[in-house]
Amino acid sequence: MNNLSNPISGGLARQQAIHARLVRPGSGFVPLKAEEVTEQSIPSLFQEQAQRHADRVAVKAGTQVLTYRELDQAANRLAQAILAQRGNTPEPVALLLEHDASALVAFLGVLKAGKFFVVLEPSIPTERIAATLEDAQASLIVTSSQLQPLAAEVAPPACQQLNLDHLDHGPAADAGLSLSPDSLAGIFYTSGSTGQPKGVIQTHRSLLYRFAAQTNLFCVDAEDRLTLLHSLGSGAAMLNTLSALLTGAALFPFDLRREGAGNFTRWMLQERLTIAHFTPSLFRRWVDTLAEGDRFPALRAMRLGSEATTPQEVELFKKHFSPGCILCVGMGGTEFASAANYLIEDEFEVSEGRVPIGYPAEELEVLLLDDDGQDVGFNQAGEIAIQGAYLSPGYWRNPDLTQAKFRPDPTGGNRRIYLTGDLGLRHPDGCLFHLGRKDLQVKIRGYRVELAQVELAVLGTENVKEAAVVTWEDQPGSPRLVAYLVPREQPGPSVRTLRRALEEKLPHYMVPSAFVMLEALPLLPSGKVNRRALPAPDHTRPELETPFLGPRTPVEEELAGIWAQVLGLDRVGVDDNFLELGGDSLLAMQVISRVIKAFKVNLPLHTLFAAPTVARMAVVVAQHQANQAKIEIEDVERLLAELEALSEEQAKQLLAGEVAELHQERPSPHGRYIGRQQ
Repeated sequence: MNNLSNPISGGLARQQAIHARLVRPGSGFVPLKAEEVTEQSIPSLFQEQAQRHADRVAVKAGTQVLTYRELDQAANRLAQAILAQRGNTPEPVALLLEHDASALVAFLGVLKAGKFFVVLEPSIPTERIAATLEDAQASLIVTSSQLQPLAAEVAPPACQQLNLDHLDHGPAADAGLSLSPDSLAGIFYTSGSTGQPKGVIQTHRSLLYRFAAQTNLFCVDAEDRLTLLHSLGSGAAMLNTLSALLTGAALFPFDLRREGAGNFTRWMLQERLTIAHFTPSLFRRWVDTLAEGDRFPALRAMRLGSEATTPQEVELFKKHFSPGCILCVGMGGTEFASAANYLIEDEFEVSEGRVPIGYPAEELEVLLLDDDGQDVGFNQAGEIAIQGAYLSPGYWRNPDLTQAKFRPDPTGGNRRIYLTGDLGLRHPDGCLFHLGRKDLQVKIRGYRVELAQVELAVLGTENVKEAAVVTWEDQPGSPRLVAYLVPREQPGPSVRTLRRALEEKLPHYMVPSAFVMLEALPLLPSGKVNRRALPAPDHTRPELETPFLGPRTPVEEELAGIWAQVLGLDRVGVDDNFLELGGDSLLAMQVISRVIKAFKVNLPLHTLFAAPTVARMAVVVAQHQANQAKIEIEDVERLLAELEALSEEQAKQLLAGEVAELHQERPSPHGRYIGRQQ
């Protein structure tokens, strides 16, 4: 953990000093008051900026450039068309558009018409788009000529379409609707990386609180130029959109998926972007394309969000960005906005492997709760719960989930509590650390494992650029850890190198049993890693430092067949290490059981760890066959029965004891020292 008393590493006073540097000299920035801003509506605040900054650039996407006057007029035209087609009853309107200026026109036009929006991401599978549309129950889709065929494919028969490209281009008056701050503004569908997507409801009030907090954090003024890299249907995109369009700043959408990271660098320099917002995954990919001399003098602030920030991203930031640029990390969510923030400058040093998520945001309280819902003490892990007056109202058409995740204010007020499902820890000075997701805590052979901790260790291994760790069950009830990684340089690290590096950092049960090399990790439209799209580990023998050597004797051939069947591999070489092939304690028990049955020899369970290759096990089998009388069939059956009668927990305890003896680094029967932790 960071030493938060160190004035370089942290401390609230230090954070306040760094924040003061974010006020642009001469900008006249005045912090927004949440209680005032949240009593208005998004269209009313935008109208003020459109009148004040009519000729300033509001949105620039490629060759599309709209001033505030032009954006306001385009949104008015759409609002009038929606009202003419659907009337002024509040209802969801779906947006199926590219990541460009048209999406901003549609977003504002829908709100000006008194409706609320649902963003459909055109890059995701059509079945997913159709399912989102059905769940939202939108009766109108706003789309473009390019995407109209897709809209027709996913829309139910009763759903109408409105083509932005077919609207008149003349002046249009504002609809003049008076909107309550508690009117619905949008439904944000979560990525669904760990389950079914769900629609998070946002009102004008809840979104305007996020706008105020984000604007105050980065001290946004009309001279700023903000990136828009995320899909407009994400909370991160909405933060940037509102922070720009409600302050007179300029917003710059860029489709990284379509344009590529190389073009992004040139675009960043050309457009002189001042505030950028990335997911750590996108940030790593982009920085990997930078040349040694690439610098971004206009960039004054950068945010990494939606995923945990690791020390790797902090070091990349310090390497490639000027001392005048400040990095913001923290923790946020669609249901509760940014709950905590931490500002990092070039002198910051990470200690003990974790980057803090910082101090609670304004108007929010961060609680850490145990399983009984009681607040835990300092330096104790607990579930992060967010309490505040500006949380999401809940989930669209899902009252049961809303009730499960949102708790009423225990004092009877309007400061409800949201249970995030994330684990955190608080230092005595109030600084928070993120410890991973509760639903990313898994049981591996009876041990509780935090996947985020394993990922952090894999990322810290030499020649690893990106990493994700998940569980796979080749056999029901027997999950194993699989690490997916993208190497910095080819060839990637060998399995032996990875295992040895991780065994120095992690307990044996946290070392992945399989490593899958990828060219890139799959990402969701939000920029997060799409864990559900990670390929299943195949049955091919992994690439090992040891060259493949086939069986040379009947004993080796039968042993290699047993190993391959238990490990689920297409082949096993006689010099391949059992652990490097993905073996673990419970698989070792299966191997020993089958060897006893096949060769009628009495082998202790730890034999496989003392002789972890087919060739060496063949020698051990031969020695037992030569040195012991052939055991009777009844003895074989007894040994097998004893193995099968062991409960999983008993097997773990027995193996743990035997492996502990091996871990004392005593010589094996073949002169090698065994120090495996399995």
